[in-house]
Amino acid sequence: MARAAAEEHEAQTEHDGRAHPSDRNYVVIALILAVLTALEVATFYLEEQLGGFLVPALMVMMVVKFAMVVMWFMHLRFDSNLFTRMFVSGLALAIGVYAVALTTFKFFG
Repeated sequence: MARAAAEEHEAQTEHDGRAHPSDRNYVVIALILAVLTALEVATFYLEEQLGGFLVPALMVMMVVKFAMVVMWFMHLRFDSNLFTRMFVSGLALAIGVYAVALTTFKFFG
C-alpha cells in the first residue's frame, strides 16, 4: 500500500515537474490562514487604535489569504502561469474597484 502511494507520488512529480505538498504542508497552511483570520477579527476590537491603518491592514491580510488559498488549496502553483496571471489580474481589479468604492464613500458620503 505504501509502495503504491510512493510510486503514485513519483509519477505525479515526474508529470508536474514539482512535488505536490504533503498533508503536513496543508495543515501548516490551514493554521496560518486561521491565525490571519483571527487577526482580521481582532481588528474589529482594535478599530479605534488602528485608525487610518485599519483598511490597509485588512487589505494586506486579504491579499495574503487570497494568495495562500489559490496557490495551495486550488493548486495554482502547480498549474500554468496563465492561470496565475488570470487570478492576479482579477485580484488587482477587485482591489481597484474596492479602492474606488471606498474613495467614493469618503468624498461623497
